[in-house]
Amino acid sequence: MSDGIEEVERTPSGVFIGIVGFAALAAIAALIWSYSLQTRLATTQKQLAATQQQNEQLAMKLKDTDARLRVTSESAGLTQRQLESRANDLLRKQQASAARLEQEQAASQKQLGAVSGEVSNVKTDVGGVKVDVAQTKTELASTEAKLQSAMGDLGVQSGLIATNGKELDILKHKGDRNYYEFTLVKGQRPTPLSGVSLSLKKADSKHSRYTLVVNADDKKIEKKNRNLNEPIQFYTGRNNLLYELVVNHIDKNRVSGYLSTPKEAPQPFKP
Repeated sequence: MSDGIEEVERTPSGVFIGIVGFAALAAIAALIWSYSLQTRLATTQKQLAATQQQNEQLAMKLKDTDARLRVTSESAGLTQRQLESRANDLLRKQQASAARLEQEQAASQKQLGAVSGEVSNVKTDVGGVKVDVAQTKTELASTEAKLQSAMGDLGVQSGLIATNGKELDILKHKGDRNYYEFTLVKGQRPTPLSGVSLSLKKADSKHSRYTLVVNADDKKIEKKNRNLNEPIQFYTGRNNLLYELVVNHIDKNRVSGYLSTPKEAPQPFKP
């Protein structure tokens, strides 16, 4: 009996110890789970904070992007308006250029017509000029054939003598000598020509005679009672150059003609 009673008394103590052990284990497990839960909660909170920060950054980026899109949209709208305005301006300029080109073409056609008419007139004039040139050549040949040489008053054979303006032009174009035209009036100061000077003393138109004085090399040479178209000769200068003058026209107290000098003679004095 005593043995059975001892067994009954031991049993509640074992249960209690078991319960206490189990409770301790449960408490330890609860502590472990609580610590683990706190750790996870802290991690979750950190992740949530990070996520929230990312969301805020994303929201700011979205706002910035939206603002840029609005600016871009407004800029695109402004550019479009500018393009339309420029396109209209370009169209107006093209239309104005086309109209101006049509006007210029019309004016050019009118000018072309006028030029064509002028060219026709020029062709006619050229034909007339050809005829005139041929006639002039014939006249020059005839005039040159009339030119004569004569003996000068110093006994030196003169070259060709010109008796009028046309013949003198022919002599000038030959280029063999220099030719200077003059007009002398009685009573006036001597007329300088190519290193010499000439003065008229007398003019007799009735008998076609005259008297003049040549001033050369500080000397006065009187050519008295010379005839119309007679070669009057004299030497002058250090090289003793032969000068020759011819009077082609005689009036009362006035004569006119030309002076002929070698190519190497001095240039005429300026009066």
